Amino acid sequence: MELYYSFSVLIVLAAVFSYINGRFLKLPSTIGIMVIAMLASIILVVTGSFFPKTFLHFSRLLEGIDFTEVLMGAMLNFLLFAGAIHIHLSDLREQRTPIMVFSTLSVVLSTVLVGSILYFLFPLVYREVPFIYCLLFGALISPTDPVAVLGILKTTNVSRSLETKVAGESLFNDGVAVVVFTILLQVAQNSEVEITAGSISWLLIKEAVGGLAGGLLIGWLVSKAMQRIDDYKIAVLLTLAAVMGGYLLARAIHISGPLMMVAAGLVIGNYGKKTAMSDTTKDYLEKFWELLDEILNAILFLFIGFELLLIENLTDYWLVGLIGIMVVLIARFFSIWIPTKVIPFKNKFSTATVKLLVWGGLRGGVSIALALSVDPGPYKNFILAITYIVVVFSILVQGLTIGKVAKKLEM
Repeated sequence: MELYYSFSVLIVLAAVFSYINGRFLKLPSTIGIMVIAMLASIILVVTGSFFPKTFLHFSRLLEGIDFTEVLMGAMLNFLLFAGAIHIHLSDLREQRTPIMVFSTLSVVLSTVLVGSILYFLFPLVYREVPFIYCLLFGALISPTDPVAVLGILKTTNVSRSLETKVAGESLFNDGVAVVVFTILLQVAQNSEVEITAGSISWLLIKEAVGGLAGGLLIGWLVSKAMQRIDDYKIAVLLTLAAVMGGYLLARAIHISGPLMMVAAGLVIGNYGKKTAMSDTTKDYLEKFWELLDEILNAILFLFIGFELLLIENLTDYWLVGLIGIMVVLIARFFSIWIPTKVIPFKNKFSTATVKLLVWGGLRGGVSIALALSVDPGPYKNFILAITYIVVVFSILVQGLTIGKVAKKLEM
C-alpha cells in the first residue's frame, strides 16, 4: 500500500508538471518536468522552516522509494525495451563497429581518465579523495544514459547515422559500465571477493554475453508465439511478459538485465514485426510502448528533479561539481577521439562528428542510481552531489542545445 501511495503521488505530480510545461514552458517534455521538479524542490527547501511538516513528509516519501532498485531493476528494463523495439537492425549493422567500440573501450577509457584527473584535482579545491573512489565516480558517470539520450534525440534533427551511433552506444554501454562499477565498488568497500584478471573477464563475459544471448532467445520465442496468433492484445501482453519475465530470469542467473532487454527489443522490433504482425497489431504495439515510454520517462525525470531534496548540503559541492563537469567532458572527448584515431573504422570520423558525439553523450538516471547504491560512508554524499550536478548540467545544458550544436556543425 505504501508503494502504491508513493507512485500515486509521483504520477499526479508528473501529470501536473507535464501540463504546466506544455502550457507555459514548452520545453521538451522530460526536461520540462525535471526543471519544474527542481524548482519545487528549491521552494520546499526554502519554505521548510515555515512548513517543516510538509518538507519532512515529502522527504520521507522520496526516501521510502529505493531509486536504485526501481530504476535499475524495473523502469530501465521497460525503457530500454521500448527504445530498442523502434531501432532498425540495418542501421545498427551499418554502425556496429563504432557502437561496439564506444560502448566498451570508451567506457573503460573514460573511467580511468575521469578517476585519474580528479584524483589530482580534488586536493586542490576540496580535500584528498582515495583513488578508488575517484575511479568509482568515473565508472558511474562514464556511460551515456539511454533514457536521456533517446528522449532528447527525438527532438533533434541530427543525421540518421549519427543518431544510430549515439543511441546504439547508450543502449549497449550499460552492461560494461555496471560490471566495471561493481568491481570497483567491491574494492572500495573492502569486499573479500578476489579481484583478478580472470574473475573480471568472466564477470564481463557472463553479464554481457549471457544478457545478449538470453535476450535473443526471449525475443525469438515471443516472435514465434506471435506467428501463431495475430491479436494485438496478446502481442502487448507477450511483450510485457518478455520484459518482466526476462528481468526475473536475469536476476536469477546473474546476467545483464539491460542488455537482455535491448536484445529482446531488437529481435521483436525487427524479426517479430516483419514476420509475425499485421499492420494493425504493429500499430497498436508501437503506440503502446511509445505511451509507456513517455509515462516512465516523466516519472524518472520527475524523480531526478526531486533528488535535490535527498542530498545534504549540495551547495557545499558546487565548485567540485563544476570541475567534475569539465573533467567528464574532457574524458568523454578523449575516450571518443582516441579510438577514432587508433582503430581503422570503415568511415572516417570528422572533427564535427566527434564534437557532436561528445556533446550528445548525456548522463541521467543510471548514473544517479549507481551513485545511490554506494554504501553509506564518508564519500557517499560527496559522490552523489557531484553526480547530481553533472547529470543536471548534462540534461539541461547539453540536452537543450544539442540540436543547435548539430546545426552549427552542419551535421
